[in-house]
Amino acid sequence: MTTADDLIALVRTYNPRTNEAMLADAYAFGEQMHDGQFRQSGEPYFTHPVAVAMLLAEQQMDDATLITALLHDTIEDTKASFSEVEKRFGREVADLVDGVTKLTNLQLNSAETKQAENFRKLFMATSRDLRVTLVKLADRLHNMRTIKAMRHEKQVQKSRETMDIYAPLAGRMGMQWMREELEDLAFRVLNPEARNSIIRRFITLQRETGDVVQKITADMRIELEKGHIQAEVFGRAKKPYSIWRKMEEKQQSFSRLSDIYGFRIITATEADCYRALGAIHQRWRAVPGRFKDYISQPKSNGYRSIHTTVSGRDGKRVEVQIRTREMHEVAETGVAAHWSYRNGERVENQFAVDPVHWIASLTERFEDDEDHGEFLEAVKLEMYTDQVFCFSPKGDVIKLPRGATPIDFAYAIHTRIGSACVGAKVDGIRVPLWTRLKNGQSIEIITAEGQTPQATWIDIAVTGRAKAAIRKSLREEDRGRFIRLGHELARVAFENVGKKVSDKALSTAAKTFALPSVDELLVRLGSAELSARDVVTSLYPKLADKHDDEIDSVRAVVGLPSDQTHRRARCCQPIPGERIVGITFRGQGVELHTIDCEALVQYEDQTERWVDLRWQEGHHKAVNNVTIDVAISNETGVLGRICSLIGEQGANISNLEFIDRKPDYYRLLVDVDLSDTEHLHRVMTALEAESAVSRVKRKQDPSLAGVKET
Repeated sequence: MTTADDLIALVRTYNPRTNEAMLADAYAFGEQMHDGQFRQSGEPYFTHPVAVAMLLAEQQMDDATLITALLHDTIEDTKASFSEVEKRFGREVADLVDGVTKLTNLQLNSAETKQAENFRKLFMATSRDLRVTLVKLADRLHNMRTIKAMRHEKQVQKSRETMDIYAPLAGRMGMQWMREELEDLAFRVLNPEARNSIIRRFITLQRETGDVVQKITADMRIELEKGHIQAEVFGRAKKPYSIWRKMEEKQQSFSRLSDIYGFRIITATEADCYRALGAIHQRWRAVPGRFKDYISQPKSNGYRSIHTTVSGRDGKRVEVQIRTREMHEVAETGVAAHWSYRNGERVENQFAVDPVHWIASLTERFEDDEDHGEFLEAVKLEMYTDQVFCFSPKGDVIKLPRGATPIDFAYAIHTRIGSACVGAKVDGIRVPLWTRLKNGQSIEIITAEGQTPQATWIDIAVTGRAKAAIRKSLREEDRGRFIRLGHELARVAFENVGKKVSDKALSTAAKTFALPSVDELLVRLGSAELSARDVVTSLYPKLADKHDDEIDSVRAVVGLPSDQTHRRARCCQPIPGERIVGITFRGQGVELHTIDCEALVQYEDQTERWVDLRWQEGHHKAVNNVTIDVAISNETGVLGRICSLIGEQGANISNLEFIDRKPDYYRLLVDVDLSDTEHLHRVMTALEAESAVSRVKRKQDPSLAGVKET
């Protein structure tokens, strides 16, 4: 195990004034607190905090961060307390350790809403000190490096979490080397066959063509020497996950993928960066559309570099990044460069972003946002996408994600301009609103008084800001309609349990769901963001589940071992009363299908996966969700009557979605919770008898076979 002296020796190389005594004391305290604890690999647990501290020391972090790394699990996993850490190492370290503990306890899982909620908390929690996140990222990197000791299910869970959250977070903070390693370690677990295939292709390619990287690097050095430009040149093959992602995005095989090599040119000055670019473009042909100047237009995390792609040896495309030494430090360590040292002194890297301002830019517009899903969507967009830079007619530069449209541009200027947008001109030419913007274009937004956002804009917009503003406007426009529909849904649901809906009951339910008012509750009901069943259950849990003698979903199927789980297939949505068959999925239990389900064709040659099953005899609970496709005339009160008809049959509407709106009719999908086929027949007969209903059918979709509910 790395000793305290080893850690101190590494820190001394970049910070001779380090508090050696404090580091040694933190090492001893952490080792004492974790004494007797072991990792799943069998190693002493303290090897992990030490490895995290070494990772951060390699990034030249300050003493407080390193001490936090050594102690980051003490408050959570040992008898050490916050006050003890504060007394021994100071308030700064205690706050940092406490911050890491809170991040660990967030448990960012795969449930979308919870993940979004925790993502918000993560950013809010770290807005005070970003070093908390740096320690957490180093913690995750070491855990991923040693993931083989975990059981397979845990490896998959941690790898998905790493790919979805921690890798893009590292990238967003400018730590590209860490992002690439986290992605590759997760890729090794999630898709080992694909990764091994790419590595084998690389070995074959190198055997056939020799060391291409070394040859191209030598060529570049010759061209730079000709131009009397002092610079270092580095080349490498891209990581397996990066290549696989390109193959997936471009739908190309490995043999057809060209830009699988990357090169960096590190110069002394900014002027030399542009001179080096000229030398490279003189020697090799530039690939159109693959040039980006992040020196004149830096990324928000401080990243500066010139990117170009050229046709190198034998026509192979290679990506070249050109930047100065200071820019390179930021490119490698991102916001961590704010704490960097040079020659034993803390230095101010002119390109490093102030972490406080950086994290504030991410969080400020989400502090009052109630929609966690929109927050997650926007943050992921911030993390995953490059940027384009467009100009307003006044010459102001507007940064947008790649793929952004004039609608995104309009909302980036001001919400009022976005909402009133009726058209756009790009470089003086009128274009459709769905046009994808490119670097350097001049955009003019055309507005009209009385214009309001259209529902189709949500699919056109790319930025979280635009999508959130559009949704908010649409919600306000439909608010009255949603309130009326929500009240009708609530009335039917309450009557199903023998209760009358009242203002007091709705007010109590609103408080239960942490909503500010009854109207907000009804809006959520009417827009299908909340089910009436959940509202009733929150107030009358016993009444909502009063049929104790009913067969629940757990024991609804006969023919399965007691430890075998099952789920209803989304493609055919089988319900009691129908003949069923089961298809086994490794590690996921059995999926139930109706015997005539079209999706079963794909399993005809896999008879070993088929299981003969039947429904338990008796009265089943009305918990089997079925989707009904209904076409209704566009008349006042029709939707309310439809909901009433369904409620009168003792069925609960769990979701309602409009899929087509025409001047004379609406088409909608209604998710109804039913007990069996007889119950379904009653509901569909009641709907067919309604004069305003032109068509009723049960929706089935074979493409959803094997897809689990999200």
